[in-house]
Amino acid sequence: MNIVVCVKRVPHTATKVRIGPPEAGSRPRAIQLQGVEFTMSPYDEIALAEAVRLKEAAGAGTITAVSLGTDDAQQILRTALAMGADAAILLRAPAPIGLELDGFQVASALASALKEQPLDLLFFGRLAADDQGSQVGTITARLLGIPSVADVTRVELESGRARFHHLVDGRVEVVECRLPAAMTAQKGLVEPRYPSIKQIMTAKQKRLDTIEARLPAPALEVVALEPPPPRKPGRFVGTGPEAVPELLKALREEAKVL
Repeated sequence: MNIVVCVKRVPHTATKVRIGPPEAGSRPRAIQLQGVEFTMSPYDEIALAEAVRLKEAAGAGTITAVSLGTDDAQQILRTALAMGADAAILLRAPAPIGLELDGFQVASALASALKEQPLDLLFFGRLAADDQGSQVGTITARLLGIPSVADVTRVELESGRARFHHLVDGRVEVVECRLPAAMTAQKGLVEPRYPSIKQIMTAKQKRLDTIEARLPAPALEVVALEPPPPRKPGRFVGTGPEAVPELLKALREEAKVL
């Protein structure tokens, strides 16, 4: 069984992101890199952990981690190797931050490279922690001509077929299809297991190939990046039971949540 897991290098979720200076004659379209810690997107960690679980359950197989970006993305590929991937591929592209390319460009580059890669299962996180586009996995599968299921919480394999469980409007839907197939991982699928020092050292000996990405023209353009507006200050309506009518009025007429 050949499993390919696509992973993305993103700013750590605890990092305070700051907008970079504006370009000449335009608005700012990038973030400041100084002081930003990068890591693997959390949903991609879940997808990789599920690939490792399936391989261990089958007793055989190969897991290949793939990432698109600059040479800096080798860092998360080495992490993927330490977490259980057998090999890694860097698709080199001019995307040091990860927001320079739109979803179609990323999916097209992945599909172009994966056409030459034998695979039975193709895994993604449900969305990337930076742009939260939630589209690359589905588009890549479409370009490859294989079925895909999003937001998967359980995977079952049997006789060349996959059974994916995912949440739809508060209920669990089960989709069964032939392999090869793709899916995007949701929380609850499996808990990521972080590597030991021994696994990190062993990962340095594993294979990591570099391929130049084939990028189509962009389908979208980032016009500007802006920080979210500041939160409005809270308002004190009183204390004790006497404040309840005023609180209810504010919730009903101002916040409109009642």
